[in-house]
Amino acid sequence: MNDNNKFTNFLRLGVNIDHVATIRNARGGEHPDPLRAAHMAAKAGADGITAHLREDRRHMTDGDIERLMGEIELPLNLEMAATDEMLKIALNHLPHAACIVPEKREERTTEGGLDAAGGHNHLTPIVREMGEKGIRVSLFIEADPRQLDAAVSLGAPVIELHTGAYCDAVGRAREVELKRIREAAAYGAELGLEIHAGHGLGFDSVGPIAEIPQLAELNIGHFLIGEAIFGGLDSSIKRMRSLMDKARAEVSGERSA
Repeated sequence: MNDNNKFTNFLRLGVNIDHVATIRNARGGEHPDPLRAAHMAAKAGADGITAHLREDRRHMTDGDIERLMGEIELPLNLEMAATDEMLKIALNHLPHAACIVPEKREERTTEGGLDAAGGHNHLTPIVREMGEKGIRVSLFIEADPRQLDAAVSLGAPVIELHTGAYCDAVGRAREVELKRIREAAAYGAELGLEIHAGHGLGFDSVGPIAEIPQLAELNIGHFLIGEAIFGGLDSSIKRMRSLMDKARAEVSGERSA
């Protein structure tokens, strides 16, 4: 069995701080500060910080990325579109990781996964150049074996499975989406990929995803920032961390029984 397919008790939590910047930019100025949120996330139990530098700079800015790189101790996962501009920025800053995501100007947030298979020729030099500089490249994709195969062909060591459809679904439809994600995670691990997941996860939806044994990391942002309005960022992150740990402990116990 491939080592990547073995169960890992600990599931990392990457906290996306984009929407702290969204609130700041709604009025302008410097408050609330995404860097402060990153430091708070670290104290609350985050294992990494995720920040998406969009082409239109609607939330995170170049200055935010520079400050995050210079002042936080946690690994930074830079979400980025597959463009020459973003490649240049990534190579300049050399973040721990870079997750390539699809990006459209008119969307409110990332809507669906990257077409790694269809964009193979375009993505190849971007993945290669970042990898050569020591950036851990991941691809944000749908739970589709074709896209997983493309990630391997591209040489990306990590994929992040899009959980948006699962989170939006209810009843039987959610079970169907969960099954797709479970199967994709198992298949990806057999291929030797490190498997992450994220998008739309909240307190009521994270448990079944956290139970998937091949997952190494979840990236969660919008929900945590939204909950922070009512109970504080520290509280929202700690509760999410607790729910993830509980799900892992339960499935670990089942596997040990």
